[in-house]
Parts: sequence; C-alpha cells; structure tokens
Amino acid sequence: MADAGKSIADQIKEQGEIVRKLKAEKAGIDKITEEVSKLLALKAQQGSDKDEKSSGKFVLKTAKGTRDFNPRQMVIRQQAFDKIIACFKRHGAETLDTPVFELKEVLTGKYGEDSKLIYDLADQGGEILSLRYDLTVPFARFLAMNKVGSIKRYQLGKVYRRDNPAMTKGRFREFFQCDFDIAGPTDPMIPDVECVRVVTEILDSLDLSEHIVKINHRKILDGLFEACGVPDTQFRAICSSVDKLDKSPWEEVRKEMTDEKGLAPEKADQIGQYVLRSGQDDLVEQLLADPKLSLSKSAIEGLEALKLFFRYAELYGVKKRVKFDMSLARGLDYYTGIIYEAVLTSILYIFLYIKRQSYFISIFLLDQNPEEGVGSIAGGGRYDNLVALFDPKAKAVPCVGVSIGIERILAILENREANLKLRTVETQVYVAAAQKNLLEERMKICAELWDKEIKTEMSYKANPKLLGQLQTCEEQGIPWAIIIGQSELEKGVVKLRHVPSRQEEEIERSKLTDVLKHKLNASIV
Repeated sequence: MADAGKSIADQIKEQGEIVRKLKAEKAGIDKITEEVSKLLALKAQQGSDKDEKSSGKFVLKTAKGTRDFNPRQMVIRQQAFDKIIACFKRHGAETLDTPVFELKEVLTGKYGEDSKLIYDLADQGGEILSLRYDLTVPFARFLAMNKVGSIKRYQLGKVYRRDNPAMTKGRFREFFQCDFDIAGPTDPMIPDVECVRVVTEILDSLDLSEHIVKINHRKILDGLFEACGVPDTQFRAICSSVDKLDKSPWEEVRKEMTDEKGLAPEKADQIGQYVLRSGQDDLVEQLLADPKLSLSKSAIEGLEALKLFFRYAELYGVKKRVKFDMSLARGLDYYTGIIYEAVLTSILYIFLYIKRQSYFISIFLLDQNPEEGVGSIAGGGRYDNLVALFDPKAKAVPCVGVSIGIERILAILENREANLKLRTVETQVYVAAAQKNLLEERMKICAELWDKEIKTEMSYKANPKLLGQLQTCEEQGIPWAIIIGQSELEKGVVKLRHVPSRQEEEIERSKLTDVLKHKLNASIV
C-alpha cells in the first residue's frame, strides 16, 4: 500500500482526502470502511516507523490480522462460549473436533470466489496442506470419511482467512467460529427452523435480543436468475454480486454484474426488481403469484419451502425475528436450500461495536442505515450435496447448520461491560499468615484444600506481610481468607475471614474443609 516515492505523512494526507470525498458522495459503507482501514494502517505504520527509529530495536507486535486477548477479555469470551455451548447442548448436540489444517484438495473448490482466501502451507513430507477456512467443509469430510449418516453436532474452533484484514470492520485472519449442524434425513424445514431458533436463543442469552434473521432460499435465487435469462454458467457469479447488497448500493452491484461479469443490462434490471424486496410470508404469497417466477419450477419449490418454514417458525416462537430478504445470497458454493444470516438492529449495539473497533471510524459509519446492523453475526443454511463430494460413491448426507460470528458479538460485549468489575481468577480461598516462619503450615493447608477440589492460593513469598495478602484477596475478589498465626496453631484453630464483610471467626483446624465446603455451597445457592 505504501508509495515508495512519497512520505508516510503525504500518503496519510492523500488518503484522508479520499475518505472525505467518499463521505461527501455518500458512497457505500463497504467502500468507506475499506478506505478508512487503509488510512488507519498508514497511521499505524507512521507510529511504528517512529518507534523503530527512536529505539533502533525490533518492534514486537502480533501478526497482521491477529490479536492477543488479556485476562479480562478472556473472561468475557469464556462466559459467552459457555452460554453458546449450553444452548447447543440444550438442543441435543454432541461435540467433535477436526484439525486446523486439511489436505488442500479437501478445501479447494468449495467456497466459490472466496477460495482465493484459503491459507496454503508449505509442503511438508509430500502433503499439500491448507489451514481450514471454516468448520463446515471439514465436518462434511469427517462425515464421509467415517460413514456417518446422521448426527447433531457442535464445534468451536479457530479458522483462518488469507484476507486483507480490517480490524475496524471485524475482519481478521484468525478467528473463532461456533457451529451447530444437523446431518441426516429429515422431513422438510423441521431442522432448518430449529437452527434459527438456536441463533435467537444464543443472542437472547447474550442480551442481544434486538436482532433479525434474514432468510432466503437458493432455489428461489436460481429460479429468479433463470426467469430473468441469466445463463446457468453465471448463476454463482451473479449470486456472489447479489450477496454484496448488504454492504453496497444497488448501483454498484448492478455495475459489477454488467461491467465485470458481462451480464446484459436489461437482465440486471430485471433482477433488481426482485432482490431489493423483503417481507415475511406475505412476500412469499406475492412471489408465488408472480407471472414470471411462477414459470420456474425451482422458484416455486423454494417459495413453497419458505411457506412451510414460516408456519414452523410461528410454532417455535421465532417468526417475529425472521425477515424474508431477496438480496440474501451467501456466496459460498455449497449451499443448496434455505440460507440465513442474523444481524443486530439496535443503534446502541451498532455504536458499541463501532466504538470498540475504532472511535475514528464511527464518525463515518453512524450516518449509515442502522437497520443494516454491524454486519452478519451468524449465518448458515442447507448444504445437501457437500458430503457427497468426499464420498467414493457420491452418497449424499443432507445437512443444515449455522455458524455464530463470535468475534463481532464479543466486540460489543467487551465494550458494554468495559466499566464492570470482572474476576479474572476463580480462587475461592486464600491462605494467609499473620507472622513469619509459617510457610510450611500454609503449604499443608493448601494441599489439603486442593485435595478437596477447593480453589486455593497463597503468597509465593516465605514471609509475606498480612496487609499485602489481604489486599490481594480484595483486588482479586477472593471471598474467603484463612489466617494462621502461632497462637492459632497452638490452639488447633484457624481464623476464617469473609473478605467482603471483613468478619472473622475461629474454626477448628480438623473441621476446616467441611466448614469451607458448606460456606462455599451456600454462597452458590
């Protein structure tokens, strides 16, 4: 990105002009954020150059598109993961895991235009490998390889994209996905609706209740393209263009269809009359009566499927959260039926997400339509033919699933809880000494409590000061402190201090673990 003939300061000035011009022209949000990301990268480079010149040393940083997470962030992440896993288990899913890298041929040809983002690894021992792009394709490989015909599974794991990272847009090269999939023969739409129910349960449990789940059907899109005269060979390419409507205006998408992909302008205009429409089952009925779409068998099959979907969605209590959006396309090649994508709709959530990523970028994004949310926070769909690609006999295993975009959700949770005091340790008891030369006694008590699975700590100094030990308890939120001194040892007791209230009581040494367990259990209740 850097121009060797210009200084960083000059490049920053020019990039700032580009951003201001795009803002004045009300360009698409995707274009603005892309240019703002370049500006931020230049500023970061300027600061990095200054640091290196001033110190003359190598500047430590994480690799581009990756992040470290401090203990506070990890607490928030783990709490979110626990709620997500609890939901998956509530719906009867069992877990499995797959390697972070696969044979390259397993991943090749499964992601459409996004295949260029697959991370290839250097040849090691004669195998050409790549880092996994998502958790879905490895799952399909697992089903075919192990001859599994039916399973309900969840998986949490890191995936990798050789993307141009934009931290301000929540786009990373390494990030977590949380997947829920139902594989095996079923009657139409029953598991598909459950996947949407899973998404809404998870977002509600994370206090992100203001969201919608956009749905569409690949057969409707294929029928639409057929009805508008798009050649079969261009279906996936045009589908990929339509998928950009959540980030770019129709004019830009139309231009890509015609100028870059060679679609006739009149055909693009026909498509535009449909893909900008949204609604619920009322729109399904309107499209079933549409003279053009009614001639397409594929479109009718897709619309009848969504009609059934809305009936089941009402029974599962999620119909009000669902919007039939004709612009939803999801560019991955392996989808065959219903597709869905969840977005947050609250302006507060949007602001928190933007603020977490960058205050600088917020001045450009808050003018955008808040109903578009912060981008996709969950997505998925039906992929009935993917497993057959790996099976020697091309045996198909019907599958439907959803992936939770945890990184964007966590950005909101971290910012929302920025002022809350969070415990980063789970220690229940701290063993303290009031006098010197009691290290071995403290160690004995710790060993006893560890044997009883009580989370216990003590100072690593041989003769720590009592005030410092008690301050550690208060700073880390440790609820109980055991205090021993020479007189307590002689009497066969210890002092048990409730740290929040600072109340103390003497406990017989022989009854210590029983008393502690009772108090800890009582506090849980």
